[in-house]
Amino acid sequence: MANALPDLKLLRIFVSVVRHQGFANAQHELNLSTSAISTYMSQLESALGLVLCHRGRGGFSLTSKGELFHQETLRLLGELEGFEQYAAALKGELRGTLKLGVLDSTVSDKALPFAEVIGAYSLEHPAVHLNLSVMSPYELQLGVQDNRLDLAIGAFSNRMSGLIYMPLYREQHWLYCSNRHPLFSERRIPEQVITQQRMVGRGYWSQAELARHGFKHSAATVESMEAQLILVLSGAYIGYLPEHYAQAWADKGDLRVLLPATFGYQAPFSMIMRRGRSREPLIQTFRDLLKTQLNQA
Repeated sequence: MANALPDLKLLRIFVSVVRHQGFANAQHELNLSTSAISTYMSQLESALGLVLCHRGRGGFSLTSKGELFHQETLRLLGELEGFEQYAAALKGELRGTLKLGVLDSTVSDKALPFAEVIGAYSLEHPAVHLNLSVMSPYELQLGVQDNRLDLAIGAFSNRMSGLIYMPLYREQHWLYCSNRHPLFSERRIPEQVITQQRMVGRGYWSQAELARHGFKHSAATVESMEAQLILVLSGAYIGYLPEHYAQAWADKGDLRVLLPATFGYQAPFSMIMRRGRSREPLIQTFRDLLKTQLNQA
């Protein structure tokens, strides 16, 4: 390997190519042609003296050393961005991009004053560009782990190494059926009757997680609360929903809670960040502001 570090431009191109799994898919983000991307990748491999990836008819894939180099590149670029933010903070101002992630359907949750925090943060730090993404729990953790996200908020039943989990609050979930479902008008419903119904599971739930909620299998799978609500409202399925999200339909008589004492549960929400990044100015200021808002709620 040459003594000098590779050009940062080449490293960012490499990360984009890996993220999009190929040269063609990375064109739009990089605003470069595939031939230009190929040239830059060749320059990077030549500077390193390594083959980072395979490309061709078999598709795009990283070599074993390419995998290791990719992880180290993500770490380096994350630390560089943190250093740039720190240098800006020394001058008395926060600049840069703060990449936030959140679980879907939290907008109706009064326990999470997320919109208020973002509004206050933007007023205090107008030079910071916010990038907000809505993702599944797995995607949120992966995004923080590889520095595509700086902070994320959600409920994480399966935790990943290298992340810090800061407890925030607990979100109430109930098992619902709609007014189109046969159980809606029943009064005393035995638990075993409910567990035999066609139930909507979540794609990020393991079989063990499903069993903890009282079901052996699911008849449908979703990746978001909106999709879950649609299937439950159809009358063909029963399913779990956050209380705050389902309340508007429950108030109209479209949804009913099934055996709350047996099937209700609370999902612990956490704020997550990558270990080693918690003191970066953009992350620390947002984290502190969120904690202050939660304490005042």
